[in-house]
Amino acid sequence: MQPYEQRFPWNLDWNLLRTFMIVVDQRGLTRAADFLGVTQPTISSALKRLETTIGASLIDRRPGHFAVTEAGQVLYQECTALFGAVSQIPGLITKAQRRVTGHITIVMTSHVVCDHLDRVLYRFNEDHPGVTYSISIAESSEVLNRVRQNRATFGVCLMRDPDPALLAQPLYRERFALYCGPRHRLFGKTQIKLSELKGENSVSFQTEVESGPLFLLAQLRERALLDPEVKGVSANLPEVRRMIVAGIGVGALPVHVASRDVAAGLLWPLPPYGGLPTADIYFVTNPRRSLNPAESVLVAAIGQLIETTPIAERTYP
Repeated sequence: MQPYEQRFPWNLDWNLLRTFMIVVDQRGLTRAADFLGVTQPTISSALKRLETTIGASLIDRRPGHFAVTEAGQVLYQECTALFGAVSQIPGLITKAQRRVTGHITIVMTSHVVCDHLDRVLYRFNEDHPGVTYSISIAESSEVLNRVRQNRATFGVCLMRDPDPALLAQPLYRERFALYCGPRHRLFGKTQIKLSELKGENSVSFQTEVESGPLFLLAQLRERALLDPEVKGVSANLPEVRRMIVAGIGVGALPVHVASRDVAAGLLWPLPPYGGLPTADIYFVTNPRRSLNPAESVLVAAIGQLIETTPIAERTYP
């Protein structure tokens, strides 16, 4: 039988348990009446009703004598446990109201490397373990489309022009430099002159070729006197990197992203070494989207990061 299928819980006046517990705590009916602000006969009547419901004597209350019977001791222990559990209800409800749940959908351009964003995600996940996530990679134009169409909580991508339908804030800034792969004739060479790059094949991002957000990379290729005809393009950073490593052509990559490959002997930095072009990576949201609790908290946390951290500290490297 389930507890709610038994008669006893339905027939019991639960207020009598509180009265009984006070009687035991106060060691007498008169003291219990004073504590509760009622008369002594009221306490005596309540105790008698409880004993009738229980079917056992709970208090040995002869004149000048007060003692809790064995049955009363058992009931008192259960009463204290019950009232202890009940007393925790407000705190449990408050905790439940503060618990953040929901699903977060993130869409971003390829190879977003941002320690600031990772730290926010770490702290958010530690504080709200009930939240779930899905992250997908797309071209910057598709990232903007999905956010505009309310198919994502937020996006992280490049932008050339402002979009009146979206709220975009620079999340971080990255610098681009030219690199060659390990099979290139200039790999490992120091004090390379800019003229040594003249006429070299190059690879680049689709967004540069289409006069997109990375149009400044075209100027970088012009400074290096590279062949104006791009030999290979991709919208995906790992694939641009693959073409550089494979020796298809020289190409520009974010310096802080390429640094690991440089250390691993897969890429080599080429001139020019100064005046490198920068690109802002944007945190993009749709102000018309109705956010669930998890989305609201995370979007606010990233917004606070942007507001409180100067862009100089969010510029890599």
